Amino acid sequence: MAVLCMAGLTVQAQEIKPGLKVAFLPKQINNPYSVITGSGVTEGVKEFKGSGKMVGASDAGASSQVSYINTLITQKQNAIVISANDPNAILPYLKKAAAQGIKVVAVDSDVGVEGRAMFINQADSEGIGRSQVQLLAKLMGGKGKFAILSATPNATNQNTWIKWMEVELKKPEYKDMQLVKVAYGNDDDQKSFVETQGLLQAYPDLKAIISPTTVGISAAARYLSTSPSKGKVIITGLGTPNQMREFIKNGTVQAFQLWNPKDLGYLAAYAAAQLASGNISGKQGETFTAGKLGKYTIGVNGEVILGLPTTFTTANIDEFNY
Repeated sequence: MAVLCMAGLTVQAQEIKPGLKVAFLPKQINNPYSVITGSGVTEGVKEFKGSGKMVGASDAGASSQVSYINTLITQKQNAIVISANDPNAILPYLKKAAAQGIKVVAVDSDVGVEGRAMFINQADSEGIGRSQVQLLAKLMGGKGKFAILSATPNATNQNTWIKWMEVELKKPEYKDMQLVKVAYGNDDDQKSFVETQGLLQAYPDLKAIISPTTVGISAAARYLSTSPSKGKVIITGLGTPNQMREFIKNGTVQAFQLWNPKDLGYLAAYAAAQLASGNISGKQGETFTAGKLGKYTIGVNGEVILGLPTTFTTANIDEFNY
């Protein structure tokens, strides 16, 4: 790490070591959201002249990531960027990686703090949960029954957002809104499609479905787009503009939210590289630079927040391509 003197101050320039090996292990390899996040990791790794790869299983099971972590340890990766299917199931294996000098960065879905050096979060979890309910209430007119279509029952990010949704729902302005069920599509397109059908059959007076997962919202929208419920049942949540564009334009969906998952992966790659270069340790208050995204400050428990989510509607969706 070089040391520069500027106006009487000593400033440490963060130089990233060349040739770092960074692996991205998503929840599931074929998830469109994971592919976009992975492209951001790849972009970052190329910029700092490292070598990167994306590996993982096609299912989102709690133990599916274990064998990949063990392989990455054997391959002596410098850093592992991981989006966890379960916050605890992979902890012993991530601890083993850390013990061998591999820097672990969680992205999108966290693990226990003892299993990683940093967590790159899309946005403040409380803010995501509350803003999802606020958007839903606006679309529903503040009245009616709704259901949540989540990913897996153990997904850290989903459960945290749902917790904050439930906290927000306790406010008096939502007294006429009723959450009737939390369903799980396991981040599988077909299962999410079937779960949507099941919700509409079980609750004929259902007014809305909110799905805080890109797989779930697109599957639900696809079902509704050819259903008699189109235009009657609201669907919103978290999705990518490219997945949801047709459903916005054909009137199935009025509005949904998301951040840029490519930027999320890019930020995680730089965090991993700065850790592996010895420039930061993941402690609260440390700062680091992340290429084109600029400077970030590490928060409590090693958390770094990318930024606020965007709300997409017919008015702005064509401005985005991811």
